[in-house]
Amino acid sequence: MTAHSNTAAKRNWFILSSLVSKDFKLKYRRSFLGIAWSVLNPLLMMCVLTAVFSTFFKFDIEHYPFYLILGNTLFALMSDSTSTAMNSIIDSAALIKKIRINKIIFPIEKVLFQLVNFAISLIAVAIVMLFLQITPTANLLFLPLLLLYVTVFSMGLGLLLSALAVFFRDIIHLWSVVITAWTYATPLFYPVNILPEWMMGFEAINPMYHYVTYFRDIALWGTTPGLMENIVCLAMAAGTFAVGLLVFKRTQNKFILYV
Repeated sequence: MTAHSNTAAKRNWFILSSLVSKDFKLKYRRSFLGIAWSVLNPLLMMCVLTAVFSTFFKFDIEHYPFYLILGNTLFALMSDSTSTAMNSIIDSAALIKKIRINKIIFPIEKVLFQLVNFAISLIAVAIVMLFLQITPTANLLFLPLLLLYVTVFSMGLGLLLSALAVFFRDIIHLWSVVITAWTYATPLFYPVNILPEWMMGFEAINPMYHYVTYFRDIALWGTTPGLMENIVCLAMAAGTFAVGLLVFKRTQNKFILYV
């Protein structure tokens, strides 16, 4: 690595960490609960969904509240990451027009910020685990690997969406519809065995189904993820990131004309 590239990398990391810190402070500024809200929010959502759906599924799914919170928190990581990354270039228009800056920093930063929030929400996951007396196993050591998959996948989607949103603002409205449909199409609050056969074909190509199942395997069922499942998760993450990065790189020089 040359001295110039090393300096550029340090500068990009400084900007990235500063933006994450700024977003963190802005999120919890003037908030009475502060960081505790990132713990209470998934707990409250779990309680509401458990009250609504437990009548239907409590006999089919052991430790249903834990099943719920695992799926919801991981899906929220992807959903919040991609939604905020999508708007990152447009929201940073004033800065992009004023100074020369590596534009890829903005969507990447949004995903990393949501990863920090997810780390805090894991406290809620641990609380539910203790309450239900679920014994953690060594399979939880796979969690950093899972988070790598989901983060890379979210970055790829975020890069793609942020680039497209600059030229087609309708993407912003369309994505909220896609996320809603994706939420119901992924077994977050219902067991996968109630799905018809044709839907199971969709789940096979649904990255979030694989990631949520992976999370439940290591945290709830105490199952060690197989090599094939890791290959599938990695391939989906790497493929999405490659596409997102390619589109972003090819369009970023035109951003300043449309933001």
